Amino acid sequence: MKKILVTGAAGFIPSSLIDKLLLEEQNFVVGIDNLLTGNKCNLNSACEDPRFTFIKADANSFEDMSPILSSNSFDYIFHYAAVVGVQRTLANPLLVLQDINGINNILLLAKNTCLKRIFFSSSSEVYGEPVEIPQNELTTPLNSRLPYAIVKNVGEAFIKAYQQEHGLDYTIFRFFNTYGFRQSTDFVLSKFIRNALKGEDITVYGDGTQTRTFCYIDDNVDTTIKCLDKNIGINQVFNIGSDIEISIKKLAELVISITSSSSKIIHLPPLEDGDMRRRCPDNSLMMDILGRPLYKLEDGIKEILKNLRNYNK
Repeated sequence: MKKILVTGAAGFIPSSLIDKLLLEEQNFVVGIDNLLTGNKCNLNSACEDPRFTFIKADANSFEDMSPILSSNSFDYIFHYAAVVGVQRTLANPLLVLQDINGINNILLLAKNTCLKRIFFSSSSEVYGEPVEIPQNELTTPLNSRLPYAIVKNVGEAFIKAYQQEHGLDYTIFRFFNTYGFRQSTDFVLSKFIRNALKGEDITVYGDGTQTRTFCYIDDNVDTTIKCLDKNIGINQVFNIGSDIEISIKKLAELVISITSSSSKIIHLPPLEDGDMRRRCPDNSLMMDILGRPLYKLEDGIKEILKNLRNYNK
């Protein structure tokens, strides 16, 4: 039996992770979320499983977390709770910085338990403006100054320090853009799809030549679960993402084409902060773990559209 805690459980990636964890009969999962940005509906399927327990709690509150960790003997923790979304994090820097408390709470409470490993969701944002492409886990400097990136960078430092001083093993995932059916429309691809289906204008910041890569949710989750099940990546950092770049303008055009939409692309002034020119990971470590090709972007978009059709029936 594996007893697993997932923080930020009602979020897009954590809820998808929980669903796949519950496919294995030996897994028992506790999910916590304060529902500030998470959607409890994302856990509808999990809540039907007797091996899942949901607790409304704030990972940033020591008072909330202490009884949860003291009354459960967790084997593994996936600490995914965080304030996310470019616009939200730029607008609420103090709220973002409070997530440092959550990282410290988890580590402080877990260090004297029988925890085997903590998995931490870091971000491609720690890389800032790229000084090399692809962005490699070992050689690219961490140079971003935005609060969200600082929190992730500090989180990585905390986790490595606890391993050094307390022997608390970890795996750090630096997530690049991940997309899928449950993703909120705070994120670029989900927003484009929503607007295209409604025939509304699709807005692009600047000239749209800034590039990103897009990783389908199944590729993200399957990789992380393999790290758990095969005991891979102990005390290592992994980029999790696709290595196929696409410009934001081309992305908008692709969504319009696939949805046969009448939407028009409207250009807005560039964002002052948070819109890096390029994002592209060296994902060779991820590909070694996953052991299969990644979803093509076109296929992933079609999967979202299929799920939307089934959801709306």
